[in-house]
Amino acid sequence: MSFVVVTDRAKNKINELCKENEVFAVTLSLKGGGCAGYQYDWGVTDKPEKRDEIIAAGEGHLAIDRKSMLFLMGTEIDYVSTIVGSNFEIKNPNAKSSCGCGTSVSFDVSTMPSQEKPVFTPTW
Repeated sequence: MSFVVVTDRAKNKINELCKENEVFAVTLSLKGGGCAGYQYDWGVTDKPEKRDEIIAAGEGHLAIDRKSMLFLMGTEIDYVSTIVGSNFEIKNPNAKSSCGCGTSVSFDVSTMPSQEKPVFTPTW
């Protein structure tokens, strides 16, 4: 079971992108930056990290960075096409606010679900 819901339209597009780019997976992670504090970062990879969340999408896959999963739990990822263009649409219930660009988001960490084990444990 995945913590992220990926619609059939999004899975079809992920599968298509994996085939076109001859890669194992489309990647999604959160990076610091953007006008709202964090930004969604999309990419492709042949070698996902060992701890990435892997979601099957036909012959392709979506690989979500493990550290980003805390912020993405409960998120729905869809692929939408309009007369203006096409893009992945992320409906994140954990987002406090987002920018009009659709790639930048902020979070209220006090409302985030607690975890028994930390997602990241420093090694020092």
